[in-house]
Amino acid sequence: MSKESTVHLFRRLEQLNGIGAALSRERDIDRLLENIVEAARAITGADGGTLYSVSDDGRFLRFEIVRTASLGLHLGGTAGKVTGFPELPLHLPDGQPNDSLVAAYAAIHDRTVNIEDAYCQEHFDFSGTRAFDERTGYRSHSFLTVPMKNHERELIGVMQLINATDPQTGAVQPFTSTDQSLVESLASQAAIALTNRLLISQLEKLFESFVNLINVAIDEKSPYTGGHCQRVPALTMLLAEAADRTTEGPLADFRMGERDRYELKMAGLLHDCGKITTPVHVVDKATKLQTLYDRIGLIDTRVEVLKRDAELAALRQQLALRPVADAAAEAQVQAGLQAQLQALEDDRAFLRRANQGQEVMPEADRQRVRDLATAYQWRNPDGVLTSFLTAEEVENLSIRSGTLTQAERDVINHHIVATIKMLETLPWPRHLRNVPEYAGGHHERMDGRGYPRGLTREQMSWQARMMGIADIFEALTAADRPYKSGMSLSQALAIMARMRDNGHIDPDLFEVFVREQVYRRYGEQFLDPAQIDTVPEHLQAQWLAR
Repeated sequence: MSKESTVHLFRRLEQLNGIGAALSRERDIDRLLENIVEAARAITGADGGTLYSVSDDGRFLRFEIVRTASLGLHLGGTAGKVTGFPELPLHLPDGQPNDSLVAAYAAIHDRTVNIEDAYCQEHFDFSGTRAFDERTGYRSHSFLTVPMKNHERELIGVMQLINATDPQTGAVQPFTSTDQSLVESLASQAAIALTNRLLISQLEKLFESFVNLINVAIDEKSPYTGGHCQRVPALTMLLAEAADRTTEGPLADFRMGERDRYELKMAGLLHDCGKITTPVHVVDKATKLQTLYDRIGLIDTRVEVLKRDAELAALRQQLALRPVADAAAEAQVQAGLQAQLQALEDDRAFLRRANQGQEVMPEADRQRVRDLATAYQWRNPDGVLTSFLTAEEVENLSIRSGTLTQAERDVINHHIVATIKMLETLPWPRHLRNVPEYAGGHHERMDGRGYPRGLTREQMSWQARMMGIADIFEALTAADRPYKSGMSLSQALAIMARMRDNGHIDPDLFEVFVREQVYRRYGEQFLDPAQIDTVPEHLQAQWLAR
């Protein structure tokens, strides 16, 4: 071998090593497949290259990448154009190996096939190649077909190169033995890189499926808040992308790579996983007296008992007037009865209204609930006279806002503690190690008055603050809650502006949220059209001015 040939070989080997390192770093499957073909073409000078994958059932070879430089043909991979070629069966209908197709032969027999001129071959069927050449005016000469196997010696694909070219003249020539050795080495490295990437992808899919399984479990527990687990991550990512595009202000240096996005997406999907521990009757508490059922029915029953007792008492009074007929006295008894029955009906109607959650219950109404507790007495099933309302019923019916007592709010709030505990027990890989912090911070406040850890703005990442905004905006606009209807965009933004002013949410992120109209893109995807109102420009300007 001449000195020039030796130097050229060393360069090709160095090129091969560099290619192997580059392949091992690539995360995108389509780009990896593409890079494998382009690398093989580069070290052999091949004009064309095809990469086949094995179908899931192991019966076919599927065209993944097709490249022919002289024809400008770029199919599959990142090109976004499907190859359009039919799959190649590895076996014939009678079960015999499909040895007439060179790619199938190489795959079945685990053997590299090096052909000088396809048109001079009798063993293999190149009718498809000839038809392609006739359509395009191309002339397929030399073929190098190499099987690709993983570390367990399982076939994962086939690489095929077409028309090696002389680097000096560009003339088509056969693939040399050196070309074959280099491509076989590349195929081995590529198979390892591809297998690793596929294994990682499968693990990621498994992990995402497991995460979705948890969310499905939460959905099944509560049809009212199930969509929350899907909407919050979507809104978080919309806000994160808007922040990533920001080029001025405090967020000018905030940038996210592919791994950062995946990490935040996973945190969003897992942000409420602790709700799987929350009792259903608390999550779904649609009225103040609801537990496993709405106990307003018990109050209805007591009212009916009191009405019956009032009627009986009136009848006894009327009987006491017998045998002396006193129409005026009887009319007075009857009028008193009707007034008592009407008062009971009015109080029942009031308690039914009080049982419905509202934004703010007036203090006068709360006092009326407390007064009604002892305004009547009824005889319980044990025959004992007792107060009309229990202390626990008074506590629930006089809830100032919403339908939850403080104890029930504490139960709901505990879900974030459970979320953090669950997530911190997992052995996160490096690129996902921030998931617990991101997911566990969405109920913290910028002023340190949030929960569970009372973190301040400076102690929180941008991502955790983003999730806090997404969680609140989703809750305000959600139309699937049992105790309220979904707010319009302008209503929700007005509330969030006040939350910004009182130290609840991050002001810089809220500015991005408003300026980039993240709220509108979210609304178009997830809200009822009736909720997507026009936000006045003067309000937007007011919210952006700090």
